Amino acid sequence: MQYDEKVVNRLKRIEGQIKGILRMIEEGKDCKEVVTQLSASRSAIDRTIGVIVSSNIIACMQSIDENNPMSQEDIVKEAVNLLVKSR
Repeated sequence: MQYDEKVVNRLKRIEGQIKGILRMIEEGKDCKEVVTQLSASRSAIDRTIGVIVSSNIIACMQSIDENNPMSQEDIVKEAVNLLVKSR
C-alpha cells in the first residue's frame, strides 16, 4: 500500500505531540494537563488509523478482479476487524 504525504504529516504532528507530553512530564506539569494531551494524541492516532484503513479499503475494492480471491464482503470484514483491534 502507498501511504500519502497526508498520513506522514499526521504522524509527524502526533510525534510532536508526544514529545511535548514528555517535556510536560519532565517539567512536572499537572496531571490533568498531561492526560488532556495524551487524550488528544490518542484521538489523533485513532483518526489516522481510520484514514489508513479507509484508504486501504478503497484501494482493495478497486483492485478486485478474478485474480483477487477476496470479495467485497471479505474486504469490508477485514477493515472492520482492523478497526476493532485498534481499540
